[in-house]
Amino acid sequence: MYHQPRPDRPTPAMTFDQMLERVRYEGAYPTRERAAEAVHHVLSALGRQLTGDERVDLAQCLPVEAALTLTAQIPDTQHLTGWGFVKDLAARTGVSPAIARWDTGAVLSAVTALADPGLLARILQGLPDDYALLFGQARLRRPQRAAA
Repeated sequence: MYHQPRPDRPTPAMTFDQMLERVRYEGAYPTRERAAEAVHHVLSALGRQLTGDERVDLAQCLPVEAALTLTAQIPDTQHLTGWGFVKDLAARTGVSPAIARWDTGAVLSAVTALADPGLLARILQGLPDDYALLFGQARLRRPQRAAA
């Protein structure tokens, strides 16, 4: 495989190996292989939820191996809720929802570190509100004013 960056692709802030180490640390995984498995599963699931410029911009922030996993997925036509995302991940990987949630938090914390705050805000704006928690972010909703 050819691993030289394209001229129009910015160099990610961390290598794939560094990303795996961060996920391994965040998730307290016993092996690098277990961290790589979590990265693959969570980024595949996220790739099914993201579309448009946010998907492209996030892929550019990630190491090449992670970007390929994200973009290899065909986006679903309807967004899952955050809890639906976790349940779908659990069903696809054969783990409990608690483990799927743990994996999601470990991987998305690394993604959050790689994406700039503006991109992260755009991503979260396009997803249901409860995704913010999956990314380790608080998302406060403003009360809607009743029409006078």
